[in-house]
Amino acid sequence: MIDMTTEHELRQPSGALPLSDATARTNKVPEVTAFFWIIKVMSTTVGETAADLLSGRLGLGLTVTSWVMAAIFVVALVFQVRARRYIAPLYWLTVVLISIVGTLISDNLVDGMGISLVTTSIAFAAALVVVFAAWYRSEQTLSIQTIITRRRELFYWAAILFTFALGTSAGDLIAEYFDLGYGVAAIIFAAMIVAVALPYYVFGFDAVATFWLVYILTRPLGASVGDLLAKPGIAGGVGVGTVTTSIVFLFVILCLVTYLTITKSDQAIARSVAGVE
Repeated sequence: MIDMTTEHELRQPSGALPLSDATARTNKVPEVTAFFWIIKVMSTTVGETAADLLSGRLGLGLTVTSWVMAAIFVVALVFQVRARRYIAPLYWLTVVLISIVGTLISDNLVDGMGISLVTTSIAFAAALVVVFAAWYRSEQTLSIQTIITRRRELFYWAAILFTFALGTSAGDLIAEYFDLGYGVAAIIFAAMIVAVALPYYVFGFDAVATFWLVYILTRPLGASVGDLLAKPGIAGGVGVGTVTTSIVFLFVILCLVTYLTITKSDQAIARSVAGVE
């Protein structure tokens, strides 16, 4: 597990709540454990395959699918933001939905409007940097261990949205634009995750930066795995199909979330509310 407590968050400026009150506050984001990463990667895979399933296999079309899924996501996000504590099923439902929406945003720009994957990848990366800059300027931290105000949570979900959109474009960029294939793309992103995580465990590299870099990279990893499994052999996949892939991954996610809901092993308290308004 990555401990993302920062020096800033441990300071207790004038007017801040006592640490005893701070540590009693529930974080709106789950503890970063192995379960977190497993469900996150599987959610990204579902985001890729479910978007293709709804728009292609079910014949809804890219535009209709985008509007329907965006509306469902907004409803889930409203419930998630209004909730006073972390609720595992609600949180992970929101993640799955934002994964699908992020995929559809990228697909609309690339397939619907003809914008190149290079352009969308750069644009989403720039948008993500802007979100991070605004978040840090407002809160003086990008740690997810003190998501206990609505403002911080909105910054969090904005960042998540752009990581998913960026990951979709970046994954397709490597696999399709550079014609390396989905399997090679998955290996490349997995290697990049190891390269980012290793300095943290070996040299104590900054935990917050490590978390976000890994979070960003798990999106194209999951998307590449999803395409590899779902796409037919003629398109570079193994031909499992979007229906089977989506159902299997959703079932595993459901089982894991059910386990976490029962055990509450992923519920995190805020490390500090210092400087939080």
